Amino acid sequence: MLSIHRFVFNPFQENTYILYNETGKCIIIDPGFSNEAERNEFLRFIDEKKLQPVYLINTHCHIDHILGNQFVYDTWKLPLHIHKGEHAVLQSGPKVAEMYGFSFAPYTGPLAFLDITDTISLGDDMLTLLFTPGHSPASLSFYNKESGILISGDTLFSGSIGRTDLPGGDFATLEHSIRTQLYTLPDATKVYSGHGPGTSIGYEKKNNPFIQEL
Repeated sequence: MLSIHRFVFNPFQENTYILYNETGKCIIIDPGFSNEAERNEFLRFIDEKKLQPVYLINTHCHIDHILGNQFVYDTWKLPLHIHKGEHAVLQSGPKVAEMYGFSFAPYTGPLAFLDITDTISLGDDMLTLLFTPGHSPASLSFYNKESGILISGDTLFSGSIGRTDLPGGDFATLEHSIRTQLYTLPDATKVYSGHGPGTSIGYEKKNNPFIQEL
């Protein structure tokens, strides 16, 4: 059974996730740590739980979700897994960081491009990939049926949705992603978003003011 731990990092209050199980191995999703204190908090959790990171994944490649990619690669030599449609967004990171007035170390390690037919495994636990563009050109969400958890990136939030006014964003595309990929999951599915508190599919279908159940 998968366990999940959430960190809130960087000035954008981004949620970084570690997924782990009884194998002692773990998946790092959207590492957003941006300074030494945040990196140390992250490392402490890894050490205390005696975890071995085996995957580095970005749901999408907006700047707040990629700040820690290079540190993860430098520390554990993990290739970065993204959808190839996010590559240009990843490459724009230094320019975007400059616009916001800060610098960061862009990712220089190897890339592994994920296809929606892929699955990601930690022992017997599997993550299914869901293609959920709209907030970004090729955002991915990750679903584990057995644990009933969904990592939605910035596609779906508690009571809200990802903004669609950034390059590559489109409301109609995002709405289609949520209706066809996320709202078709069981109502009890726990949603772990890229920002803010958790929610559930059933709650959002009934209460989300942007995209409610048809």
